[in-house]
Amino acid sequence: MNLVSFQQHIKQLNWPMVIFTMLVFSLLIKLGFWQSSRALEKEQRLQRISKLSQQQALSLAQVLAISGLQDGINDLPVALTGEFIADKIFLLDNQLNNGRLGYRVFQFMTHNQQAVLVNLGWVAGSVDRQALPEILPLTGQHTITGHIREIEVGIQLQEQDLTNVSWPLRIQQIELDKFSSFITQPLLPFVVYLDTKESIGFEKNWQPIVMPPEKHRAYAFQWFSLACAWLILMVWAAFKASANERHLRDEDNTIIRKG
Repeated sequence: MNLVSFQQHIKQLNWPMVIFTMLVFSLLIKLGFWQSSRALEKEQRLQRISKLSQQQALSLAQVLAISGLQDGINDLPVALTGEFIADKIFLLDNQLNNGRLGYRVFQFMTHNQQAVLVNLGWVAGSVDRQALPEILPLTGQHTITGHIREIEVGIQLQEQDLTNVSWPLRIQQIELDKFSSFITQPLLPFVVYLDTKESIGFEKNWQPIVMPPEKHRAYAFQWFSLACAWLILMVWAAFKASANERHLRDEDNTIIRKG
């Protein structure tokens, strides 16, 4: 192909379609790389959890002292002694366990003029959405072991109404900054999840990582495959359209010559 024919071919391209094709292709590739990066993050966190599980539990003071480190305090093992606030129970809604719908139970524990929210485990819900499970709150002083969990507030379709509350309080997500208004002590900016070996609380079925790295890689493969399929499809469509155009042009030329 000489330079002139190449330039003519470039001019004949459907540039809006070319740009659209590349935008979709780039988006699919970006989604694939994002899933790959998520898989790497999950692997690194699993490695860190495995390493931390071999360490002795830290005191709350030690956790707070190292909160500025690069790795943060997420998943750190912690042991603390405190007293539960019995009159305030939170029920985190829409929590599945072996196909059953239920709630995660949270309760405040006070420790040295501070308070921390503790995940006590999972309880089954009722088919009647108006009926909340009957929860026997923990009272008195307890020594517990667990793991630190930093909470990320997700996207909310509707803001939680925390006015005129009644206890136990059904919630859609954990919002520590808002929950702090229910107590007089400062509320620490994380949640303690009870260890599975703890006898107090309810069914402890929580997992630090819900979606494993392998699943993220499977999604990444799907996005990359879709990107390749999209590009092949659009190239094929372009050649098909070009071939049809040439065919119509040849037919027109034939009719003109015969005329």
